[in-house]
Amino acid sequence: MSKQNYIIPIFVPHLGCPHDCVFCNQEEITGIKNQINLEQINNQIDDYLSTIPPEANRIEVAFYGGSFTGISQQLQQELLDLANERLESGKINGIRLSTRPDYIDSKSLDFLQENNVTVIELGVQSLDNEVLAAAGRGHSKEDTLQAVALIKEYNFQIGLQIMPGLPSSSQESDLATGKGVIDLQPEFVRIYPTLVIKNTELAKSHQKCIYTPLSLEEGVEITAKLLNLFREAGIDVIRIGLQPSASVNQKQILAGPFHPAFRQLVESKLLLTKIEKRLKESLVGNKVKITVNPKDLSNLKGQKNKNFVYLKKEYDLDEVEFNLDDTLIRGEVVVNLF
Repeated sequence: MSKQNYIIPIFVPHLGCPHDCVFCNQEEITGIKNQINLEQINNQIDDYLSTIPPEANRIEVAFYGGSFTGISQQLQQELLDLANERLESGKINGIRLSTRPDYIDSKSLDFLQENNVTVIELGVQSLDNEVLAAAGRGHSKEDTLQAVALIKEYNFQIGLQIMPGLPSSSQESDLATGKGVIDLQPEFVRIYPTLVIKNTELAKSHQKCIYTPLSLEEGVEITAKLLNLFREAGIDVIRIGLQPSASVNQKQILAGPFHPAFRQLVESKLLLTKIEKRLKESLVGNKVKITVNPKDLSNLKGQKNKNFVYLKKEYDLDEVEFNLDDTLIRGEVVVNLF
């Protein structure tokens, strides 16, 4: 019996946003090139609902892809009305949306509260003003701090999205952003390493060798470090990397750390880092037993048993044994040498 949470994503591409961030091409990412059609959205919600099992724990309509609070209030109202019809009939349990930090004020939050929105996601991307300026974001770190404080005053749940690897960023600045996000204490975070999407300013900079994106290995490394920071702080990371779909594939992505199983690569890297730390601390033993939660087994082994092969070779181990213990929490690893 399914007890999962379900999101019905409605994309509001680039509406309400006057900024052209260097990395942004909403049409390529969402596959949506037309203006909002309320009838189509109405049908889209019903189509999603028809596929969700009745035993679902929670169902929410989510307005993504644009700067929701920047579009006309009339269009906001029309979109929220569609969601509220399902909320009032009991077909969904909540409404959420994403927007920009500089498009948050008391008036907009009053309106969202009146329309039963409970979750607001902010596209923060970075907490470094130099990086934000280089990315053409049009907002500052201070805008984010003010927006988060105000959203918390209204008791909305809040999620923050960050993008390691932006122009002018470094691993140090990306980790500083992660630590700054922890200080803001959101309910959840999304990590989207920067990709070079065709028909963007970033694509032009990349082609002119002005901007060098993260390699896949670099993207996995910085994301694993950020994931570890958030986990240690008790903050849920609900998404890592753009997900492959009919509209997000190598035809649209020119460069950057894109992989169809990016999260698994990150989880695998994080486990490997923990194991290596333990091995480097030990002075004896050429056999190792590694224990994880059963759900982490594939991450522990790595794609094509990469971690297994690497550990034996790198540490000259005679034997590497993998064990399972369902009392361990996800991401926890126990290493015993003998």
